[in-house]
Amino acid sequence: MNKTAKMVIVLTVITALSGGILATWDGVTKPKIAYHQLQALKAAISDVLPSYDNYEEKDINGNKVYIGKIDGSTQPVGIAFKVDGSGFQGNISIMVGVDPSFTSITGIKVLGQIETPGLGTKIVEDPSNKADPFWFPEQFGGVVLFPQIDVVKNSIPQNPNEVQAISGATITSKAVVRIINDNIQQIKDSYQSAN
Repeated sequence: MNKTAKMVIVLTVITALSGGILATWDGVTKPKIAYHQLQALKAAISDVLPSYDNYEEKDINGNKVYIGKIDGSTQPVGIAFKVDGSGFQGNISIMVGVDPSFTSITGIKVLGQIETPGLGTKIVEDPSNKADPFWFPEQFGGVVLFPQIDVVKNSIPQNPNEVQAISGATITSKAVVRIINDNIQQIKDSYQSAN
């Protein structure tokens, strides 16, 4: 057997063993990953909705909507849904909570992002702001959705539909607002037509 054939056989055996190990490991980790993703989803729903006792999950036109309710009431206290869009570096995924009439935001939580460390990542937590590191997402609570959310730079928001941009990360701040603005009407129309 020549040297080339031996190399091919050895590489084939190594590849087969590696593939088998990876497939086995995937089978072990997949349920754990799914469990942790479900826990993160439940936590995000809880973070963006007002106080509720339970929530109902509905699939409306391909969008998962989470309707928070208080026991004994048929009226929702809020509606949560996930929206995605492009940021400065890559995709940003956000859980958004709104009041039942879709007039204002009850809260947002960034579920995933790959923005610039120390700048764009402040959409999740701002470690430079020791007094209130979560000021950026918290400012969305109570923001009016229509005509649309606007971003202001270097000043305090004066109108009920405005949020303040992160200094040095204006593009990422605007991306978060754009993602919400781009998706809110479609989610609202789908939800209201289904109910």
